[in-house]
Amino acid sequence: MIRVPITKLRQRTIKKIATFALIILVVSVTALPALGEDDDENNFIALDHGYTVDYYKSYGSPVIQASITGDPELERGETADLKIKIANAGAISSFKRLNANQKRINDSIEETIALGEMGEEEECTTAKDIDATLQSETKYIEVESTGNFQNVEELETGHIALLSYTIKVDGNAPAGNYELLLPVTYQYQANVRTVTADAVNLGITDVDYAREYKTKTETLKIPISIKSEPKFEVTNVSGNLVQGESKVVNVTYKNTRETVAKDAFARIIVMSPLSTEKSTVRLGDIGPGEEKTASFEIKADSDATVKKYGVNSEIKYLDDDENTKFSESMKVDLPLKATEQKFSITGIAILLIIVIALYQIVSVHRKRNQNDENVSGDENE
Repeated sequence: MIRVPITKLRQRTIKKIATFALIILVVSVTALPALGEDDDENNFIALDHGYTVDYYKSYGSPVIQASITGDPELERGETADLKIKIANAGAISSFKRLNANQKRINDSIEETIALGEMGEEEECTTAKDIDATLQSETKYIEVESTGNFQNVEELETGHIALLSYTIKVDGNAPAGNYELLLPVTYQYQANVRTVTADAVNLGITDVDYAREYKTKTETLKIPISIKSEPKFEVTNVSGNLVQGESKVVNVTYKNTRETVAKDAFARIIVMSPLSTEKSTVRLGDIGPGEEKTASFEIKADSDATVKKYGVNSEIKYLDDDENTKFSESMKVDLPLKATEQKFSITGIAILLIIVIALYQIVSVHRKRNQNDENVSGDENE
């Protein structure tokens, strides 16, 4: 009986443990991240072809499309919750049978395995971990940063997902067509390989396929439009208000935009100490660049403070769709003058001087007459 020294047994045991640990380390670093049913891995390190077989190659990938749900026409000054629908229209155009090693097992079993791999290849059209961020390239449309980044975990072909963004349209934005940009980044399955029984030598069990994923980034375009509509401004105000009197004030309005304002009415809003019996005046149609003048009769209280009063005015009109619209409020400045005095202070003073002078003249004349009468009386005596 041959006896092996204890030290040699320990050395052999240590070598076995070290070899096993090395195998586990290699598997954990290389093979395991690429294997299994976890399709969310972004990287793929393929096993040596001695451990996998590639039976089929699929030709297809996700096709992501985007469109707005609802009305894509916005109004100036509007804050809108934009709903964007993304759809996956990906399709597999064909499969290609590859030259696999078919001598390991009999033909019937291998054909079943190959068909199983082909079924797994059908997932190549599924988009995973979709990141989408809406962007605007114009200063007239602002995308709110809060909630701008959105993610969809998985989108199979033929399915849709809904994204929601908040945008603000500038009040002075020119009418017309615009494009928002929607960059999307996602992963998709680029290849599937069947894991062979030899992978057991690496300690890999219960894993049927090794999967390769690729990352794709593309920018989708979202068309929207800003509605053309009239915009008004006050270009001239004539006439003055007077304390305690009713005066006519003329206000001229101009349509500074591209669209006709149909059947327009001008309205002025006055408050105490001003008042009016007719606050609305019909202007009719106002075309682009056209001016119309409305005349308002406004009365000021007799004790109203003399100053310039700012009152609000607006235009009501019909748009191209015959819907009633109101313009933004416009400021109209109305100066108020003091009541005209019938006699000035200087005039009154002159009048008093004249009266006093007349009184003095009359008084002197009377005294002179009295003196003459007294003299005449003395002579007669």
